[in-house]
Amino acid sequence: MEFDLSPLWISLKSSTIATFFTFFLGIAAARWMLSTRIKGKALIEGIFISPLVLPPTVVGFLLLLLFGRNGAIGQLLLKFDLTIIFTWQAAVITATVVSFPLMYKTALGAFEQIDANLLNAARTLGASEWTVFWRIMLPLAWPGILAGTILAFARALGEFGATLMLAGNIPGQTQTIPMAIYFAVEAGDMRQAAIWVLIILSLSLSVLTAVNYWTDLQRNSPQLNPNYKLQSNLSKPASYLTIQSENQQPESGLCLNIFKPLSGFALDVGFDIGPEVLGILGASGSGKSMTLRCIAGLETPSCGKIAVNGKVLFDSEAGINVPSKDRKIGFLFQNYALFPHLTVAENIAFGLQHLSESEQKIRVKEQLVSVQMLGLENRYPQELSGGQQQRVAMARAIAPNPELLLLDEPFSALDTHLRSQLESELMQTLANYRGITLFVSHNLEEVYRVCKNLLVLAEGRAIAFDTKEHIFDRPRNFTVAQLTGCKNFSEAKPIAETVVEAIDWGCNLTVVEPIPKSLVSVGIRAHQVSFVTGCDRENTFACWIASTVETPHRVTLYLKLHSPPNNSQDYHLQAEVFKEKWRAIKDNPFPWYVHLEPIRLILMEA
Repeated sequence: MEFDLSPLWISLKSSTIATFFTFFLGIAAARWMLSTRIKGKALIEGIFISPLVLPPTVVGFLLLLLFGRNGAIGQLLLKFDLTIIFTWQAAVITATVVSFPLMYKTALGAFEQIDANLLNAARTLGASEWTVFWRIMLPLAWPGILAGTILAFARALGEFGATLMLAGNIPGQTQTIPMAIYFAVEAGDMRQAAIWVLIILSLSLSVLTAVNYWTDLQRNSPQLNPNYKLQSNLSKPASYLTIQSENQQPESGLCLNIFKPLSGFALDVGFDIGPEVLGILGASGSGKSMTLRCIAGLETPSCGKIAVNGKVLFDSEAGINVPSKDRKIGFLFQNYALFPHLTVAENIAFGLQHLSESEQKIRVKEQLVSVQMLGLENRYPQELSGGQQQRVAMARAIAPNPELLLLDEPFSALDTHLRSQLESELMQTLANYRGITLFVSHNLEEVYRVCKNLLVLAEGRAIAFDTKEHIFDRPRNFTVAQLTGCKNFSEAKPIAETVVEAIDWGCNLTVVEPIPKSLVSVGIRAHQVSFVTGCDRENTFACWIASTVETPHRVTLYLKLHSPPNNSQDYHLQAEVFKEKWRAIKDNPFPWYVHLEPIRLILMEA
């Protein structure tokens, strides 16, 4: 008797067509679920994956109710003299339904693994949501999507229960391999059943081997370099200040006034600046990065206004919210967010799609020369050092000639030597850049060297906004003083026109600057505490060392005033001296004498 191979062809045909539909439906559903914020999202996802957990007969029964002659879709098809049940098309439908959850969940997981900063970087470079999906999301998620496709095919190939109920078991028309096995066993033809079992085992093992191959390929693919980190009428806040550059035009610069509730506090910031480099300083979680993200359009303020060079990017009253891709803003992320599947040249050219190919090549070459990366244009990010990645990220951000450049702690992932080298290169780059730059950093000395003016944030509010010299020399309150590196503080009260009592230090101090009416504390920076040989001038006190801490070039001395310390934690002041000074004084007998120069004393208000 001739062996009938029709179940093999029917299974392959229905599984292949089902996988084709599942591929596009699963990716579309995963992309939609990733971006949507609608209510009932959990219920919708439950419906999507229900065929994975429901018994196949239940799935088949539900499909029969839907596609049967009395079902909603069945009655619609009858108007066109069409029927689905007991046809090979029914086998395709059941295979699509039962394999969809595997494709959907695998694609969703692959999309969720993509670093959000990569997508945000693409948006700030002018990419539409479709471009972001096509050029960033899909290539990076491709290994997972391919694995999901193979799994979906395997699941479609093995479908039995739902297919039997909707398509039936018609030899040569709807009989698939699983049904051929079942009815062969039922008829006692174990030889034929065994043949079909071997065939479907071979097919299943082949696709599972392919899944393992792609999983291993993804796991063993070159990893990124370890240095690669990964209200309707708003009034201006009290901290709103304006700093204008020389020769600044009326409509040039950045005008910012935004309010956005955050976890634990609200971001409430307002300022105007001209074409310059503004440093933003603040503790972790103070709202620095969120301010940049609001300006770039990656986050939306609750209310307020953002305008760059006279162009309104966001205005809650007017209902304006320009998309990130149209804001002409360059963003250098903390982890650089280079596209790992694109070369150096392709990364730099990503934001230049509006130019012709020849213009793109010229612009890319100019940027490669400016960041000293010529000759490395065909390398991938994972083949670069941390410093080289930072250069490429800077070149990519500047290449489209943005009106505003946002730098979010660009040196945080680098070692000290590399930071110094790249800082010098950045300062040279910014000297040639004619736009506005916001520079976020935790490094005090770095901010001081790079920026002309500073904005200090604390819990979402600007507590200082002035030139860097004024903020460092005369901080207005304790928080600003602390953020700018001051380590010595004492509760204080005025006792004369030029004298304050440092309560915690147990002494009276002569001061030079006018004493504010709301004086609460006095401070002095550790490197401005000096040592003298005698107690023959004002603000000079006997002291003893409680403990010391050494670094390669400096020594920090913890000093107790007026009397010897009881333990290493019994001290009033910290003083920092160079090693040479330390070696010259460390063997002198106690008490030593410390001098707090009146002009160096910082008077702080509430």
